[in-house]
This record gives sequence, C-alpha cells and structure tokens, in this order.
Amino acid sequence: MNAVVPFSTALRERSSDAHSPSECDGFMTDLLTGAGTRDDYIALIAQHWFIYAALEEGAVRMRTDPVASVFLQGRLSRLPALEADLAFLIGADWRERITPLPTTQAYVSRIRRVAATWPGGFVAHHYTRLLGDLSGGPSIGRLMRRRFGFETNGIGFLLFGDIADPKAFKTVYREQLDAAPWDDREQERVIAEVLVAYRFTTELFADLTRAKAHQVA
Repeated sequence: MNAVVPFSTALRERSSDAHSPSECDGFMTDLLTGAGTRDDYIALIAQHWFIYAALEEGAVRMRTDPVASVFLQGRLSRLPALEADLAFLIGADWRERITPLPTTQAYVSRIRRVAATWPGGFVAHHYTRLLGDLSGGPSIGRLMRRRFGFETNGIGFLLFGDIADPKAFKTVYREQLDAAPWDDREQERVIAEVLVAYRFTTELFADLTRAKAHQVA
C-alpha cells in the first residue's frame, strides 16, 4: 500500500522545476553575483511593492474566509518595510517615481481576481510569494548590505524581523497546507496556480532585464 504524500510535499515537488535557475532569471543572477547595480536592486524592490500591495489587499478580503484566514498573520505584512525601503532608496516622492512593468500589472490583476473569487488561489499566491521571500530574502539582504553599504535601511523588506525562526514558521505553514480541507481536484487547482505564480516571477525578471537594456540604450 502506497503512503499518502502530504499535500505540501506534493506541492513542493511539483513546483520544484518552476523555481530552478533558468535563462530568464539572469537579472537575479547578475544582482547576486555583483554584475547588478544599486538601480537594479531598486527596480526589483519597486515591483515587489505593487505585488505585495495586491497581496495584502487580498488578505483583507480573506480575513473572514475559514480556510485562507488561517494563513494570515500581521507579522507577515511586507508593505511597511517596502515603503520604508523605497523612501530610503528613492526619496519621499517614491510613489510618483515608480511604475509597474507589464508582467507586474498582469501579476497584480491575477492576485486581485483570485482574492475576490477563490480562496485556494489566493493561498497559492500567498504561499509562493511569502515562503519564497522568507526562504531567500535574508540571504539576499545580507548580500545587498555588503554590496551597497546598506544597514537595515533599504533591505528591511528582506529581513522578516518579526519571524524569529523562519524554519519553524515554514514548517507550521506547510502543516496548515496539509490540513486545508481541499479535495484532490482543488489541490490540483492550487498547485496549478502556484505554477502560474512562479511563471509571473520568471517573466518579471525578463521584464526587468528588458527595462534595463532599454535604459542603457
């Protein structure tokens, strides 16, 4: 008799290829290896603001949903840190100086649509964004600190200072995924939406690369 694979394990295994390095994430490779610039980092953080604004707007909608609300905690909010980072990096008028790239616009529209109509889809985007940034953010923040001379200003979004033990937090989050009352069909839909979220992330890196090339030209 085959053992039942927990949903969180199936989700992680099925999405593993989607977050493996690809030809489209050269933007991040450059940023992490020293070829990227401070302006590249700022461009990345700016796009994250639009994405997290949509995600946290959706979280407000989902507070009363019996399934999605389980995943929502105030200490996960990234908007205050993102806004402080952008004020430090760009200036007090940062809102007037940033615009969403095409992929970001599509990503935001998708998040808003599922947040309005489909709790499982919202959780898929919440999981992909939050656990991904919680996993990689602190190490990226340390790199940016060394490269650009930041202290905590400019990298607060990446630090998740309210989560003392990220590993334990992710374990609990995955247990909550396993406990979600989704049948096989709904689990498949959630996995498919996670793959959509990863695709948006990959395409956003490509957008950032094109935007950078346009500025240089």
